[in-house]
Amino acid sequence: MHLKTLTDGGRAVVLALTALTAGGGVAVAQDTGRMEQVIRASVDEGAFTGAVLVARGDEVLLDRGYGLANREWNAANDGDTKFRLASVSKQFTAVALLLLNERGLVDLDAPVKAYLADAPATWDQVTVRRLLTHTAGLPDFTRAPEYETLKRQPTTAAALMKGFRDRPLDFQPGQGWAYSNANYVVATAVIEAVSGASYAAFVADNLFAPLGMADSGYDSHDAILPRRASGYSPADEGVRNADYVDMSAPQGAGGLYSTARDLLKWEQGLFGGRLLNPASLRVLTTPERNGYAMGLAVKTEGGDVIVSHSGGIEGFNTFMARDLDDRLTVVVLGNLNGAAPEKIGVSLMTLARGGSVVLPGEHVAISVAPDVLATYAGAYRLAPGATLTVSLVDGRLMGQATGQQAFELFAEAPDAFFLKAFDAQITFTRGLGGAVEGLVLHQGGRETPAKRL
Repeated sequence: MHLKTLTDGGRAVVLALTALTAGGGVAVAQDTGRMEQVIRASVDEGAFTGAVLVARGDEVLLDRGYGLANREWNAANDGDTKFRLASVSKQFTAVALLLLNERGLVDLDAPVKAYLADAPATWDQVTVRRLLTHTAGLPDFTRAPEYETLKRQPTTAAALMKGFRDRPLDFQPGQGWAYSNANYVVATAVIEAVSGASYAAFVADNLFAPLGMADSGYDSHDAILPRRASGYSPADEGVRNADYVDMSAPQGAGGLYSTARDLLKWEQGLFGGRLLNPASLRVLTTPERNGYAMGLAVKTEGGDVIVSHSGGIEGFNTFMARDLDDRLTVVVLGNLNGAAPEKIGVSLMTLARGGSVVLPGEHVAISVAPDVLATYAGAYRLAPGATLTVSLVDGRLMGQATGQQAFELFAEAPDAFFLKAFDAQITFTRGLGGAVEGLVLHQGGRETPAKRL
């Protein structure tokens, strides 16, 4: 049932989220002890090492490191450890372009050929706005087979664009949505062309320096970087050093590094109006399609707007979220590949907002009559080419994703089920007439809705 999708670096990651219920409106007193339990659950199973920070406004509720920044030297992680941000970098790229827009140097709705003279004719309808909202249709170069070789060599935005500029668009610009790192490579090139500075220099001078983010920058394998975390990946024998990636490859799509404490400065400064004017902030956080704005995913819970983004690159997975109404910030930076940072981050935001989180070992199964279980049977479309089939077999409700093994679903509340085989939950949804019309798969920090076929 592990539905997979391609994200950063062409890597396959599991979709979904721990069972949780979000509180509405203003959060109640935060239980940092429960937050620690949630984090420790992933630490104890060997799924997470990194740094975590939770804050409300200027008040830091939790700021701790877990596991080792470097396993060979036994150096511990903490709030000042530097982690590669991967796609959390995208919001910085978006803010850079909005800043240039405020200065009258970039028109968000101008075609990129206005700034990149050699842009191909197929990009005539590709605008800066469409790049930042993933509605441009550019194919993601990190999913191409040659990327595994490309990522190991020094490169530039111009060189990367030559590799995908002549490929067919995935859809006509503005007519669809698809997450593509190519969009943010082109955005990087626009920043450099307009500003006359390198991307690294522009974000350092215009984003990091004004906010006092002295421990943030564009990463480089060559640079001596104090307190830099080493990246690790799971392996059959336990943990191994992550594969090498030359940090010139991610560009503005994922090339930055930072610390948990610096990222709090970013959230406070950005949403405190120290970088962008109110109109630009609204543009940054207004969804275009699929709940995605500019370098940020946006959702509303209990009347509050929450913006977030996750990231993944060799050796690192990251997650950052902000409740714009309650001024809550959650930062989870991990130096061990896996879904734990996003899963932890979503749970911590829920707890900070006054909600509850159920850990895998805390689910309790209840008895449900077979005739009731039969009402859930059917096929549910999770994604193109991916269906979850639910069936009643010998009095047990079973779920099976396309091409995968079947697992039993255990009821814990009306319409709410969990799996014991791995950490995932399913909530069935009903229409106005009361009939089951869909479900939501919760796993790994994400929610995936599916309509009944």
